Amino acid sequence: MKRSCLMVAMFAVVLVLAAPSALAQGGTKKKPEISGDLDLEKDSAHNLEVAWNYFKLKKAYVAALQRCEEIIAGDPAFAKIDKALFIAGESNLYLSQGRGKQKPSLYVRYDGENKRTLTTEEFRQEAREYLSQLVNNHPDSTYRQQAQDDLKDLGGLKPKESKQ
Repeated sequence: MKRSCLMVAMFAVVLVLAAPSALAQGGTKKKPEISGDLDLEKDSAHNLEVAWNYFKLKKAYVAALQRCEEIIAGDPAFAKIDKALFIAGESNLYLSQGRGKQKPSLYVRYDGENKRTLTTEEFRQEAREYLSQLVNNHPDSTYRQQAQDDLKDLGGLKPKESKQ
């Protein structure tokens, strides 16, 4: 009987001593703050993952750009919008250089009923716009330095637009 009481007491002491350290570990993983609609955030996260795979693995810059444009237009408060801006900017830059496995002519815009692709200079202007938004609006982004480096060849950083 003494032995079982001693075992229970030791178990209780271990449990009491271990609880604070177990609770302290609960906050080690921080998720980005999510503002707004959770379903929209999940959809944007999925699109970003697909865009990243197109961009990095497949070198399919038209497909990556289209996914990112969907995120940027549909969810501007997305927690990882800086990565979407980076992929969109770099994809435009690479398309202006004729890089990747997709031809720039696959990217089309509609002017009314007419469809057209962008010129090399228009791809460069779009790249500058996206990368400037990244640098101006997301100073802590891990993609900021690469964006700044690429902006040097695109005419430099566009000034931050003031809200009136």
